[in-house]
Amino acid sequence: MHYDFRLEVDGVLKSWAVPKGPSLDPKVKRMAVPTEDHPMEYANFEGVIPAGNYGAGRVIVWEMGVYAPLSDMREGLREGHISFVLAGEKLKGGFALTRMRDDSWLLVKMSDEYADRKTDITIERPESVLSGKTIDEIAA
Repeated sequence: MHYDFRLEVDGVLKSWAVPKGPSLDPKVKRMAVPTEDHPMEYANFEGVIPAGNYGAGRVIVWEMGVYAPLSDMREGLREGHISFVLAGEKLKGGFALTRMRDDSWLLVKMSDEYADRKTDITIERPESVLSGKTIDEIAA
């Protein structure tokens, strides 16, 4: 299981797999592995992708919202650092993605009024923002 972290850039969803999910704690760095770009139509998909297909397994839309880049996204993706402000239902405020030497990235929450060192948002809010279902309920 992992969380797909996606940002729309130039009409496609730039995507990273975040195994432990995002954190609201600025001291916590979450590994984010780049995956292939996804078409915008994938943004609202929930259901089960059959075994043998790319991305097989249960899928929910855990979070959705808008973002405002704090730097040029195209240049940042090339150079290996992007920063942005999220305005979602669960994730709010500044975040950054920084590429490491092995081509994985780190997703980090910025210190701001939305930072929270006590709450594990993935445990507190496991449900889909679209259906209200959890990953376990989506297969049923």
